[in-house]
Amino acid sequence: MTNRTAFITGASRGIGRACALALSEAGARVVVAARSIAQLDELAEEIRSRGREAFAVTIDMTSAESIQEAFAKTAKEFGPVAILVNNAGITKDGLALRMKKDDWDSVLATNLTGSFLATQQVLQHMMKERWGRVIYVSSVVGEMGNPGQANYVASKAGLIGLTKALAQEMGSRNITVNAVAPGFIETDMTHKLSAELKDNLVGHIALKRVGQAEDVAAAVRFLASEEAGYITGHVLNVNGGLYM
Repeated sequence: MTNRTAFITGASRGIGRACALALSEAGARVVVAARSIAQLDELAEEIRSRGREAFAVTIDMTSAESIQEAFAKTAKEFGPVAILVNNAGITKDGLALRMKKDDWDSVLATNLTGSFLATQQVLQHMMKERWGRVIYVSSVVGEMGNPGQANYVASKAGLIGLTKALAQEMGSRNITVNAVAPGFIETDMTHKLSAELKDNLVGHIALKRVGQAEDVAAAVRFLASEEAGYITGHVLNVNGGLYM
């Protein structure tokens, strides 16, 4: 992927940050996008200090205008995007019976609709080049469900459906569309869980340990590579055997 431009949403921390580092190490020019520019600038600087190219851009995944603007800035700075990693995601948990419509809407808007709108920004050039990689970061809960997360689960299951539909639409143009479905990964999102809940979760994982952001980034790097050119419409589970 040398000299190809990779765009990563939700790149300021956790899985997104690890993906940016992994793709830059693999030779891509990386564009790191999120809401917080301070963390992004820090990451871009770290990537540049390793002799790689990086560009930071703010993006609000709930705003079609902001998404369009971020990709326009990227095209100006780094050229068109060849690898898109749709990683940005939020949670607003609650039981379905009492879930506020706003909490449903904002999770779906960020996790699913935002990812779709970002994808729309890159497809035309990928089709012209007859080469592209679109990767969605879904979740194990999108496959197995989870109580108290109806909105998040629906958004992540939606990404799997979107992956399969787009893989069929884009296959003839040599554009692959895949998803990774992380299990229980050590991130800011999981730090909030109680020790008791963490221990209970680890008990259900075949490998008996929590995953790291780098485990997911390695899967993303593979799906973005030339070696994965005959894989499309696939969901790659990175869950330690939590769900099979």
